[in-house]
Amino acid sequence: MIRIFLTIISILIFLTSDIKSNGRDQIENKISSILSGLPSDTRAGVLIYNPLTQDTIFSKDIFLPMIPASLTKIFTTATALSLMGKDYRLSTILFTDDLNIKDGVINGNLFLKGFGNAAFSSEDLLQFILKLKNLGIKEITGNVIGDDSYFDNIYYREDWIPDESANIKLPPISALVLDRNKTVVKRKRGRRTIYVTENFKNPPLNIAQKFKLMLEENNITVKGAAKSGITPDNVLEIAESSLAITDLIAMINKHSDNFLAECLFKSIGAFYSGKQGNSFYSQQAIQEFIKKNNIYSFNTEIVDGSGISRFDQVTVASVNGILETMYFDLRNFEPFYNSLSYAGIDGTLRNRMSNLPSGFSFRGKTGTLNSVIALTGYLMSDDKDELIVTIMFEFTRGSWNYYRDIQDEIIRALAEWKKESSDY
Repeated sequence: MIRIFLTIISILIFLTSDIKSNGRDQIENKISSILSGLPSDTRAGVLIYNPLTQDTIFSKDIFLPMIPASLTKIFTTATALSLMGKDYRLSTILFTDDLNIKDGVINGNLFLKGFGNAAFSSEDLLQFILKLKNLGIKEITGNVIGDDSYFDNIYYREDWIPDESANIKLPPISALVLDRNKTVVKRKRGRRTIYVTENFKNPPLNIAQKFKLMLEENNITVKGAAKSGITPDNVLEIAESSLAITDLIAMINKHSDNFLAECLFKSIGAFYSGKQGNSFYSQQAIQEFIKKNNIYSFNTEIVDGSGISRFDQVTVASVNGILETMYFDLRNFEPFYNSLSYAGIDGTLRNRMSNLPSGFSFRGKTGTLNSVIALTGYLMSDDKDELIVTIMFEFTRGSWNYYRDIQDEIIRALAEWKKESSDY
């Protein structure tokens, strides 16, 4: 009787294994068929991976060095969350060296110091002014000083990335930010007056000038000048405006915001070093995050926070490693996952993959540069194991839309396979 029972069990195991093998072959053949239409000179890296079972569903050239474009933001935001924690906030703080302001006069200076709050705006600055007015402040005898010393003063990526030739220009990256470090100015063009947007040339000074002007417009007298400088140790904090890191990474990942990503990149360096935010410390922090989590690192080099540099290099294996690490990070997975674009709903994927089978969804990050298109993310379902999907192309023929359609077709095929397959 026991022998008969064991025989039945063996048959069932064999049949189950055979069904799984057939199912795996089916999706491998399907993806291979989709990829077979690529132009012959296209460089393609693909990895479909089940993090729970550690099964590789499909792989192609996963160790090939490739340009990640905005997939670089996955490295930036994952490192920031893991290093700083989901409760961390980035601030802009107003200080004074007058330790007694109850007399309605600041007998000294105002210091506006930035700690990486890249979303700080004129509206936030107005709230600082209202706080001063509520405190009864009518006069400042000293200067208004902008302080961005939390980061270095290398404001442009071209200055910290040797031989950089990125064709996407950003405003200056600084620890003290106002309105994304841009301003609208009037210019004469012939007989006409036009309004143009210009980047700040000296962020701490330009922001101090704007602050001084707004103070005076709100009937607070400033006897000193607008300057850039360093906040001394013995100061009184008057007001603070802060941004949750979870909100910042959502703006970065959902909308692929390059400026915010570069500011976060330097914030990582400042937090990691305990000294000052610069590209060296930022790169060190990301490399340590990769090493600490045993993420495949060969042929992976991150030189900026946004991915607009063509000197960034990753492999499909390393991108998968980032998403797998975050998947098993119980403290930080939810904010990381929620920061990704929801296909068919929001962000850079809002117009893609709206036709996935019922019960399936895709959250991911896109990457696009000239002749480069990349996608990574999580294919989720209501009752089946999740998959990590990474698809990267470098091409010389065809359009971005052509390669996007291939990415979407692969993900749709995976969802349909999971829905029908007994593997999951």
